[in-house]
Amino acid sequence: MSRESEFTEDIGEIESAEHSIVATGAQAAAARETLEDYTLRFAPRSYRKWGPGVVAISALGGIAYLADFAIGANVGIANGTGNALLGIAFFAIVIVLTGYPLAYYAARYNIDLDLITRGSGFGYYGSVLTNVIFASFTFIFFALEGSIMAQGLKLGLNIPLWLGYLLSSVLIIPLVIYGMNTLAKLQVWTTPLWLIMMVFPFLYLVIKHPDAIGDFFAFSGGTDGQAGHGVSFAGTMLAAGVCLSLIAQIAEQIDYLRFMPPKTPDNNRKWWTAVLTAGPGWVIFGAIKQIVGLFLAVYLIMNFAEQAGVANEPVQQFLAVYEEFMPHWLAMTLAVILVVISQVKINVTNAYSGSLAWTNSFTRVTKTYPGRLVFLVFNVAIAIALMEANMFSFLNELLNFYANCAIAWIVTVASDIAINKYLLKISPKEPEFRRGMLYNVNPVGFVSVIVAGGVSIMVYFHVFGDAIQPYSPLVALILALVLPPIIATATQGKYYLRRTDDGIDIPMYDEHGNPTDVRLTCCVTGIDFERPDMIASNVPGPNGEKQYISSLALSCDKTGEHVLPAQPPA
Repeated sequence: MSRESEFTEDIGEIESAEHSIVATGAQAAAARETLEDYTLRFAPRSYRKWGPGVVAISALGGIAYLADFAIGANVGIANGTGNALLGIAFFAIVIVLTGYPLAYYAARYNIDLDLITRGSGFGYYGSVLTNVIFASFTFIFFALEGSIMAQGLKLGLNIPLWLGYLLSSVLIIPLVIYGMNTLAKLQVWTTPLWLIMMVFPFLYLVIKHPDAIGDFFAFSGGTDGQAGHGVSFAGTMLAAGVCLSLIAQIAEQIDYLRFMPPKTPDNNRKWWTAVLTAGPGWVIFGAIKQIVGLFLAVYLIMNFAEQAGVANEPVQQFLAVYEEFMPHWLAMTLAVILVVISQVKINVTNAYSGSLAWTNSFTRVTKTYPGRLVFLVFNVAIAIALMEANMFSFLNELLNFYANCAIAWIVTVASDIAINKYLLKISPKEPEFRRGMLYNVNPVGFVSVIVAGGVSIMVYFHVFGDAIQPYSPLVALILALVLPPIIATATQGKYYLRRTDDGIDIPMYDEHGNPTDVRLTCCVTGIDFERPDMIASNVPGPNGEKQYISSLALSCDKTGEHVLPAQPPA
């Protein structure tokens, strides 16, 4: 069997709709899967048929998670309302500032955050490190949402927690198999019901019990409301650290934003509205949910002493509010339905994005494409293990630790785009992700993440003393912000691009600056791909003519014979 045949068998049929390739059973499923999610790939214009509004609603549908309610309740109980509100505000500001450049790049150039990261200071293999950070985000929050759903199933249906963990996880797998098309429909259909069930009871509580607002602002922490946590910078940073574990959520927003339609003069306003709302704008909704979660927790603590110990559980919060104006059986039913809808809406995204992250890493390292479904199951299995370990009981500690890694990654990439690309103009402005065009590792981002994450984790574990420990997220943020321009300047930006010429004479972008939709044939698979996904092959054709190869095919080229040589220094 030829090497090309082995490759084709390895990755399956990539775009079955446009090519009459016979496939049955597992092969057909693999073909549909790869067509849907564009793993490792630029999202072609031929697939991006949604309007800006649909993409934005789909992306925002993924933030329907109830983890925000639990996080808000936890940071408030641990630090008091004053510190929690300031910490949430700090978290929101950081998310907006770092999320904007990432969201813009994803929507403008139609690539996910891993592909952005490769050319923004990390190199072709260097970004594997950040893929592991992101994959960890997806299974940690999958486990958190699964735990919340299991709590609801136990409360409403008396299902044991261990079985609830399993059910909440297995339920997600069939929903994620068919990729973006199915996820977009699911998010659009369920969002109106979710909004009604979540917003109405909260408004009722505020109108019916206005005194609860005073209790909320006076709350000083603890399950008895008497912890006496005054407002302090340390308390604010401890609260912000837990919230900032969500900074990697922008990567999941980008998994939708990469399917934005081309930006043109006709859709300019709608395009920008969608990008800003569904990109960094997700944090507005997230911060509101965290505040509401704390508000509901305080209401339970102040009015239902026997439920103070479970005031951080969203299902208990909504059950208490529903019971204010409906019978217990109906309140219980609606609380469980809300938990299930919310868990499904976010965990399909967690499972989907996690499977992409693992697949990206595995394919680059091994030059083998096993299929996204393998890593879908793998990611869910890790989440189940976390749930069975009762992660909800040490949630603050887990999220505070993880936040250091996530902040280091996201802020480093944002710093490279905003400072190195646009301000210092050291980093190439247009993103690059193709093998052969990039160095294997770029010290600008790779070293920055290791240093920023490593030092902040040491701070978190009291290596530098107790006084600085609460400020570990701030340490990660500052180091990740300043190190990329320092290292880029010191290295004169020479590790960004291995080549500046990809061997293709056709322009990469159209008259509006969007990736062009001109198609070229891949010499390995025989399939047509759009120009931004292609690169010239180092192997000439049968008659000595130039050949082209897709980025996915090049990722799986075990011999390396198709990789163009490095360009000599100018």
